[in-house]
Amino acid sequence: MAEVEEQQQQNSSVDQGGANEIITEGGTDEIITEGASVVRGELPQDDAGPPKVDSQAEVLHEKVTKQIIKEGHGQKPSKYATCFLHYRAWAESTQHKFEDTWREQQPLELVIGKEKKEMTGLAIGVNSMKSGERALLHVGWELAYGKEGSFSFPNVPPSADVLYEVELIGFDETGEGKARGDMTVEERIGAADRRKMDGNALFKEEKLEEAMQQYEMAIAYMGDDFMFQLFGKFRDMALAVKNPCHLNMAACLLKLQRYDEAIAQCSVVLAEDENNVKALFRRGKARSVLGQTDAAREDFLKARKLAPQDKAITRELHLIAEHEKAVYKKQKELYKGLFGPRPELKPKSRNWLIIIWQWLSSLYYMLFRRKTRKDD
Repeated sequence: MAEVEEQQQQNSSVDQGGANEIITEGGTDEIITEGASVVRGELPQDDAGPPKVDSQAEVLHEKVTKQIIKEGHGQKPSKYATCFLHYRAWAESTQHKFEDTWREQQPLELVIGKEKKEMTGLAIGVNSMKSGERALLHVGWELAYGKEGSFSFPNVPPSADVLYEVELIGFDETGEGKARGDMTVEERIGAADRRKMDGNALFKEEKLEEAMQQYEMAIAYMGDDFMFQLFGKFRDMALAVKNPCHLNMAACLLKLQRYDEAIAQCSVVLAEDENNVKALFRRGKARSVLGQTDAAREDFLKARKLAPQDKAITRELHLIAEHEKAVYKKQKELYKGLFGPRPELKPKSRNWLIIIWQWLSSLYYMLFRRKTRKDD
């Protein structure tokens, strides 16, 4: 199935998989292999300051040390590799955070050996990392912003040692060290598509984290600044790679039970294509699990309107209806238990001695009246 054909057909029926799709749990859960922009790794949990790391420090340079927070996998980038990474940076003396690509949702592209002077220490650290690895780097001021620092935005004081929390998303080995900005449109789309295909292969092996790193790198080639410049057939070509990557990311995130992130990936696609059935379906599933029943129903109803024959969508709507019925029954029983059953009126117990006495008194009165009349 051709790239453009797949992109057109994904809106017609999410219940039918093509030859180039990976089916996971029914028609609406396939990974699209044919046919990016917000990219972000898993957000660090502690945003109060540099992370506290107990691992042993590795000396990479007399001015650069590294402590591993999370192990990576595979090989390390070589010189002139184009690396994609997220990082946060603090001036060590003031603990002032002056950069955060996670918050900005824009990864940094760094070519080893061609980095800016103030990023030399960061490049040394990245050069020692594997894909998926997260580490804390301590960089001396000589390999950071130098003796003068930087008083433009971001604000870094003079002679400031810098702490970096870095995650290497992945890298491309290119002998000439060609950055995205130096590529033609076709080269960027082709590089993104190759990453997407690598991600699909990893997904088949259930290596979800590694697959997402490939999708993130593919999306990085399709950044907002790049997409803004495209129109016509070039924009269609880019979207045919970009949107499937977001959808594939959502499929991975659903499996990893990271539902808020899955919703975000689907929403990116729906911002471009409001009638994308797969995005509606997967966002509906994530919302349903999070208890956002009304929003999930809205997504599923719109998806069913676009693909009325899709059984998976009908099944999800049925599950929502059954869930609401069970909730209503439970609430009814709860309210019944709170107020209790309506009390039944019981007849008062009767004292038989009093009844007999009343009967004898009535009998005596009748006999007395009869005798009195007879005497008269």
